[in-house]
Amino acid sequence: MRTWRECLIEQIADQKSSIAYLQAILEDYQIYKNPAAVHRSIRTVVEAQGGVSELAKQVDMDPQILSKMISNEDVPLIDALGTVLEALGYQLSIQPIKLENRTPDTYTDALEGQNTPAHVAEN
Repeated sequence: MRTWRECLIEQIADQKSSIAYLQAILEDYQIYKNPAAVHRSIRTVVEAQGGVSELAKQVDMDPQILSKMISNEDVPLIDALGTVLEALGYQLSIQPIKLENRTPDTYTDALEGQNTPAHVAEN
């Protein structure tokens, strides 16, 4: 018997699957605004891609510092995401919002809640 997390790590071990997983997580983040879920998901992808030590080697960083950065929810989310995703070979990108079905109030709400879609793309 394996845990759900063990199965997930196995499923997202390749880059294509981890990108799809992170895209789904970022889309959920846009709706639910749960940074803890994003941090957990990043840690899961890091583990699936070889772990903190391996990732730290790739970015020439002390593994303890990288581990703290990934685990520390006080670090601004965008900074942590940018650094870790770059090390994994991904990048954040912003896609335009489809303008149909949008009213002026929708734009105000989007700016106030910073509800813009962010996606992870391969380099």
